[in-house]
Amino acid sequence: MIDLRSDTVTKPDEPMRQAALEADVGDDVYEEDPTVIELESRAADLVGTEAALYVPTGTMGNQVAARVHTEHGQEVLADRSSHVVKYELGGLAQHAGLQVRVLDTERGVPTPEQVEAGYVEEDLHRPGTGLLCLENTHNARGGLAIAPEEISAAADAARDRGVPVHLDGARVFNAATALDVPVTELTGPVDSVMFCLSKGLGAPVGSMLAGSQAFIDRARRTRKLFGGGMRQVGVLAGPGLRALENVDDLETDHENARYLAAGLDEIETLSVQEPETNIVLADVTETGLDVEGVLDRLRGVGVLATPFGPTTIRFCTHRDVDREAVETALERVEEALA
Repeated sequence: MIDLRSDTVTKPDEPMRQAALEADVGDDVYEEDPTVIELESRAADLVGTEAALYVPTGTMGNQVAARVHTEHGQEVLADRSSHVVKYELGGLAQHAGLQVRVLDTERGVPTPEQVEAGYVEEDLHRPGTGLLCLENTHNARGGLAIAPEEISAAADAARDRGVPVHLDGARVFNAATALDVPVTELTGPVDSVMFCLSKGLGAPVGSMLAGSQAFIDRARRTRKLFGGGMRQVGVLAGPGLRALENVDDLETDHENARYLAAGLDEIETLSVQEPETNIVLADVTETGLDVEGVLDRLRGVGVLATPFGPTTIRFCTHRDVDREAVETALERVEEALA
């Protein structure tokens, strides 16, 4: 089976398994796990912040950030199709008591004008705008890599109004790779950033939340509140350290995505947009089948993809699928849709 559902399906390689076996551990709630301490330090250095915090999932990282940055009842500005709006079970409302003011953007990032128009001043009747959430890469838009100047423009517009900015950077290293810029150009303009170790970087578990030391101190308490206080978690942080060494491999995933997209687009019944990173979206309208019908046929020939809208399926390249596997997948997809 060739699994192209997501870059979360990777299995830890032998060096990661060895890192888990050999990890020096301690109680992380007491901040005594040396492997976690090293991971947090290296993660903060990578994205250019004072500190970082290891969290079990990216969703928890985003939700912790929202809780720390805001007060109950405030509004959050976010793109309508952003992960924090579509895929986190209304956590902004449930965990932080926030209202979401969704913005309809062209590429997943609001313009300064949209930030200005969406901003609400606190007064006797309204709690005001408490946070701007950005996303890079933008998952629901097909892994779009948002340029540094777009991030900066939106962030500057928010901070000019006293509003902090959080970046859901689950795949921010994919964005930096695609744009050929240091990741700090994407993270520098924001107040906090979350990035995943368990997507393109290949770790089995975990994400990092980074920001100022004061922000991380508060985030550590909120992580505990959300049930994320962990004990001898160095056995997971060890593979996370290895994952940080895989950033340079992401370009291979992007090359495979471009190859896959070009091949799929040659199939008459599929319409495919050129990917910017490792996510390939294919419109299946012309197949005469619905999305589930197409996915069933693909499963029948040993290819897994995921539904991504009424007429769209998503393929996601990753480190466990090499060029040969992509070539085989293309042959099987063509066979299934013939």
